Amino acid sequence: MSESNVLVSPPISSGQGSSAPNAPIKLGVMASGNGSNFEAVAAAIADGRLNAKIQVLIYNNPQAKAVERAKNHGVPAVLLNHREFDSREALDAKVAETLKQYDVDWVIMAGWMRIVTQTLIDAFPGRMINIHPSLLPSFKGIRAIEQALASNVKITGCTVHIVTLEMDSGPILMQAAVPILEGDDADSLHRRIQVQEHRILPAAIALQAAKETVLAPT
Repeated sequence: MSESNVLVSPPISSGQGSSAPNAPIKLGVMASGNGSNFEAVAAAIADGRLNAKIQVLIYNNPQAKAVERAKNHGVPAVLLNHREFDSREALDAKVAETLKQYDVDWVIMAGWMRIVTQTLIDAFPGRMINIHPSLLPSFKGIRAIEQALASNVKITGCTVHIVTLEMDSGPILMQAAVPILEGDDADSLHRRIQVQEHRILPAAIALQAAKETVLAPT
């Protein structure tokens, strides 16, 4: 299987539509680190592959480089440092409140390194998307790339899925396969997986944007 192979599942119906036909879906992006997937989504919007608008970036790590990417695209960035909250639920309540303040339709977890709770899931039921660096259901959770290397499998990849309470277990929207090469280490494999992440995350969101157009009232 080549690195260009992409497996697509049908879009998941949420029963909700956008307020007007062909209106861009309004995204809230959550990130903890470098923000390369934020950049991929923003680039897809800019070149017309994705009918969407990023309303806000929420980040939990004060050192996250994603902030600079947001500034470069004119996207507001809001710091919600998880260390300043008493519980995961308290953090998620503030995240949900902030996303709603920015009138977000869909939430994109693009390298959000926190386990979400029912508090946030209930605020956007069926409307949270995550990107994970493995071919789920294999290698859930942290260090998925290291898990794949340790298992001696020959193929891994990445998955875009709907977020549910069980970690890395929601309905799959799209996957891309990446072969593990002789001599690969975590860094080299991660770089090649990221290439595919940057392809399939905007594409999976675009599936949802198309679905929004279909479901929009006439």
